[in-house]
Amino acid sequence: MLHSDQSADPPRQYRLVAAQIRALIDMDRIRPGARLPPEREMAQQFGVSRQVVREALVALEFEGEVEIRASSGAYVCGVDKGNAVQPRLGRSPAELIQARVVLERAIITLAASRVSQPGLLRVGAALQGMREDLDRGRPPLAADRQFHLSIAEMAGCDALIGVVATLFDRFHSAIPSRHVCDEALTSWRAALIEHEAIFQALKARDPITADAALCSHLLAARNRSTGLS
Repeated sequence: MLHSDQSADPPRQYRLVAAQIRALIDMDRIRPGARLPPEREMAQQFGVSRQVVREALVALEFEGEVEIRASSGAYVCGVDKGNAVQPRLGRSPAELIQARVVLERAIITLAASRVSQPGLLRVGAALQGMREDLDRGRPPLAADRQFHLSIAEMAGCDALIGVVATLFDRFHSAIPSRHVCDEALTSWRAALIEHEAIFQALKARDPITADAALCSHLLAARNRSTGLS
C-alpha cells in the first residue's frame, strides 16, 4: 500500500498523490479504460483527505492521464501518451493570473450568494493563518492557498477546487524566488489587506464588492510578482 508523506507542505501534497496514482497507471496495475477507486478509498489508501485526492485527480486530468466523469468517477485514459497533446495552463505568471481572474470571479460571486457560517469560519481561519505567519516573519503561502480553496468550497464548486489549486501552485511556481522573498517583507502585508477586503465582502454577502476585491487582489498580485502594469 502506498502512502503520501504527511509532513509534506500542503501545496505539494496532492502532487505526491498524483505521482503515486500515475505510477500505478504506468505499471499497468490500472489499465486504460478502467475506473479508478472511489475518492474515499484512495484517501484511505494514501493516508490523505478526500480533497487532496480530488486535487490530484484534477491535476492528472490536465495531464491527460485520467478523465473525470460527472457522477461516475475517474477513468484511466486510453490514449497513446506519446501522441497526447499536453494542456497549456499558461507559460507566464501573467497568463496564469488571467486564468485565475476568469475562474475565481465566477467562484466568488457564487460564494457570496451561498455564504454559510461554517464556510466563513474556514475562510476566516485561513485569513488568521496568514496574519500569524506574517507575525512570525514568514510568507503565508499555504494559508493564502487555503483562503482561495475555502472560497471555492463555500461556493459548492468541488469540481473546481483542484483547478483553483493547480492554477495557484503553477502561478507561484512561475515566480522567481527573489520576488517571493521581497513579497514576504512588504508585499505580503499588502496582500493580507486585500484578503481582508475579500473576507469582509463575503461576510456582507455582497457579490459585487467581493468580485471587485478579488479582481483588485489578483491584479495587484500579478504586478507585485511580475512587475507588469
